[in-house]
Amino acid sequence: MTDIVVLRHKIHGLSTRDYAETLQSRVPELDVALAETAAEERELLSEATVATGYNISPEQVEAADSLALFVCTFAGTGHLPTEALESNNVAVENASGVHGPNIAEQVFAYLLSFVRQLDRAWDQKQRAEWNHFQAGELSGSTATVIGLGPIGETIVDRLNAFDVDTIGVRYTPSKGGPADEIIGFDEADLDRALARTDHLILACPLTETTAGLIDEEAFLSLPTDAIVINVARGQVIDTDALVTALQSNMIRGAALDVTDPEPLPQESPLWQLQNCYLTPHNAGHTPKYWDRCTDILEEAVEEHGIRN
Repeated sequence: MTDIVVLRHKIHGLSTRDYAETLQSRVPELDVALAETAAEERELLSEATVATGYNISPEQVEAADSLALFVCTFAGTGHLPTEALESNNVAVENASGVHGPNIAEQVFAYLLSFVRQLDRAWDQKQRAEWNHFQAGELSGSTATVIGLGPIGETIVDRLNAFDVDTIGVRYTPSKGGPADEIIGFDEADLDRALARTDHLILACPLTETTAGLIDEEAFLSLPTDAIVINVARGQVIDTDALVTALQSNMIRGAALDVTDPEPLPQESPLWQLQNCYLTPHNAGHTPKYWDRCTDILEEAVEEHGIRN
């Protein structure tokens, strides 16, 4: 009898076999099985109490008579068949928070590269040029983090340790958070915050409110030495306005792990701009992904009374 079935969904190029083995070592009293084929998925889902993977179809839910819990290995759940899961009394947990530490580290790699001018040092090295230059410090600067979910809060925690003044932007400011100041998406409040921002970090979901949020007006409000970092979604930034801001020195630079469109076309001017760092949507990669997913699943099976 199978207690937990690991579905055959690949994520971040990681092996689902490793996920299944990690789960089995952490919950040895439960039987964990890896479905490697479509036939095995059908068979194992017909008897499993818990399923875990990126997605599950409505048909799979309907056929899974014993299923009580689906643990998604992705933070977002908008792709899941919510109605089918609810009508079949299948609880859902997601992987919210699994990316916090690694994405925060990538943000700091961007920040320190700009602030300490490591980009200039790397360019000089290519030319075998020994030429001293001035560099800055994070301490005493101001960072605005838009989005205070698990990723945004982790970023703010790291910024606080560097003595950076932090402004957090979230839909419900009354919820508070680790930032020195919390504001909402009120246009006037956000505009005032941008005007005193040295480092703008986007870590928010893509919604009607955040789509195109950082536009021409936002770039006009940011100081000319500001850095913009996007680890949210490409559409949060108006790409044409960003290109103009970078080309005309309206801001110091940008670091983008996500773009609009994505993948970024070869003809995009962003590829040629020296003040723009580009990474191929890989801030979420971490060798600890399955360990953190296992933490979430382990807590979920206890909460739902599956692990006694």
